[in-house]
Amino acid sequence: MNKNDLVAAVADNAGLTKADAGKAVDSLFDSIADALKKGGDVRIVGFGTFSVAKRKATTGRNPRTGETIQIAASKQPKFKAGKGLKDAVN
Repeated sequence: MNKNDLVAAVADNAGLTKADAGKAVDSLFDSIADALKKGGDVRIVGFGTFSVAKRKATTGRNPRTGETIQIAASKQPKFKAGKGLKDAVN
């Protein structure tokens, strides 16, 4: 399922137009991204938790030359599925 399929499914389930459903889906994604940018978590009971993981700076190697390089510290988004989602999939 891609974003267009998701918008169509939301429109059908909620009785909205595709334009309104698209705005709702975009708003949801933007709200989650804004909360994660601020360093917070987004917990949706029964679905899962979105959070930010901090990765430390490390030393790596260029596979072509063997030269050591510094890999900068970064933040990565994480998702942990909730019990309701796990049960629905299984």
